[in-house]
Amino acid sequence: MSMDLGGKGGVKSDINVTPLVDVMLVLLIIMMIIAPMLQKGVDVKLPTASNTVDKPETQDQTVVAVTADGRFHLNSREVADGDLATKAAEVLETKKERIVLIKADEDASYGRVMAAMDALRKAQIEDMGLITEKRMKAGGN
Repeated sequence: MSMDLGGKGGVKSDINVTPLVDVMLVLLIIMMIIAPMLQKGVDVKLPTASNTVDKPETQDQTVVAVTADGRFHLNSREVADGDLATKAAEVLETKKERIVLIKADEDASYGRVMAAMDALRKAQIEDMGLITEKRMKAGGN
């Protein structure tokens, strides 16, 4: 509380919300910076394609990443070759949407991508998609 000097004199009963607003803005800025870092996942160089569909990444999607050196990652966690089918089945067990997105590095061998797809088919997963970067046209779009 603060006192008004001059005038009637008395106690001012208004709450000063400026410090609260300052703290909330700082927290908002921190969350805006941190949130994209949490969704990054495995760092791979995606191949480009001209006919792509933008699909927003959410936490509910199941993503299998294949790195350039051929390692598998299921939802950003490294998985051994023989465990990919069982781990993918466990992850999709509770989900209503049984779609797996494959995020393969541009330099990953075709055989490793096919090995990931075979492991997913072994886990009775038929709906798969490939994540690519949109190819930029010569005009800048």
